Amino acid sequence: MLGSQDEKLKQELKELIIEECDRDIEAHEIDDNEVLFGSDTRLELDSMDALQISMALHKKYGIDATDSKKLRKIMASINTLADHIQPE
Repeated sequence: MLGSQDEKLKQELKELIIEECDRDIEAHEIDDNEVLFGSDTRLELDSMDALQISMALHKKYGIDATDSKKLRKIMASINTLADHIQPE
């Protein structure tokens, strides 16, 4: 199963992002295809948030992405992140 089809995984990722970035939003309010980073996005996540999220992802899922371009692509949305964690 692709991660983007795994509702439980996507819920976990949303909760992880909310917790790590201290955002006042409910997980169900984050759309699976919503752009996560940038000042013009609803979550307004920035590079410091990306660092926090990447450390949490490494700890929980073993993701080791040190290349910032690759990490940006992986963390574009909940769906892209879920597909990277669970590609099949």
